[in-house]
Amino acid sequence: MTKSPANYSSESPDPVRVDIIGDVHGCYKPLLKLLQRLGYELVDGVYQHPERTAVFVGDLIDRGPHIRETLQLVHDMHQAGSAMVVLGNHEYNAIRFKQETLDYLMDEESETIPQRLKKLMKETLEQFRDYPEQWQQFIQWFSRLPLFIETPNFRVVHACWDEDLINEYKAHYPTDGITPEFIEASREKGSLESRTVDRLTRGTSMPLPDGIQLESKDGFIRRFFRTKFWEESPKTYGDIVFQPDPLPYDLAEHPIQTKHKQSLLQYDTHAVPVFFGHYWLKGRPKPLQPNVACLDYSAVGFGRLTAYRFEGESDLKEEHFKWVYVDRDQKGDTQ
Repeated sequence: MTKSPANYSSESPDPVRVDIIGDVHGCYKPLLKLLQRLGYELVDGVYQHPERTAVFVGDLIDRGPHIRETLQLVHDMHQAGSAMVVLGNHEYNAIRFKQETLDYLMDEESETIPQRLKKLMKETLEQFRDYPEQWQQFIQWFSRLPLFIETPNFRVVHACWDEDLINEYKAHYPTDGITPEFIEASREKGSLESRTVDRLTRGTSMPLPDGIQLESKDGFIRRFFRTKFWEESPKTYGDIVFQPDPLPYDLAEHPIQTKHKQSLLQYDTHAVPVFFGHYWLKGRPKPLQPNVACLDYSAVGFGRLTAYRFEGESDLKEEHFKWVYVDRDQKGDTQ
């Protein structure tokens, strides 16, 4: 028996029995192993669990070796009601640059895609080279997905939960999915739509001072650094940085300027647990705060594809994190 997909402000089929899964990025084989470890089985060609629902935090595409297979698996689960999915920044890029990516699939020499996006989407575009119609269908599916999920027991967003911004967004867009009007409005810097998609799918950030630039591990030049949205009493910039690339030592030890401290978000310690991905963590998965958990443990970087087995608890438990390691053959050994 299949279940109906939930929307961003609705309850899941069982609002306290969900398995929230971090950024997959085309790591299809590890995803199969993780689902099987969590007790999901093929039923009528779709992975399902008799009592639980999978929730994906976004970034299903780009970088990995089996993007088409990953999308088909998760899409089928979503359509059968055995999974919920929120948009990641990579899916949002695909929606926004829909025509450009289709043009590129039809003509390899097309210059319509920005170079940075072309680099990010290299593997996706290569794997869909002979399947432009299928790519278009997946983009249409992305457009029907929410930017966040909110239930009485938990919340899911790709990168950052901003309560005020989300409330403003819901007042203007009370239904699911990314409308063409939203896409067009998001192109205008400073608009509600631009601020919403940037904050929810890319997180909070601060500019590096004095023109400092950093080259990230993936080869991009960054003038901003990613920051936490839950730290209670940060004192230095090192207390709020949240990215794989470290800050220069002098900056990390420097006290946070008042204007920067005032711009920081702080997730309410009494709010329901929030789950997200996006940040390329390393090490053994554990809560960041009693009600805050990141599930991106660098699967596509040969880290761990990670899930949290949520049972309705208000204080998250380290033992509820489950994962598979991702080896260089993308086989994914269970741990």
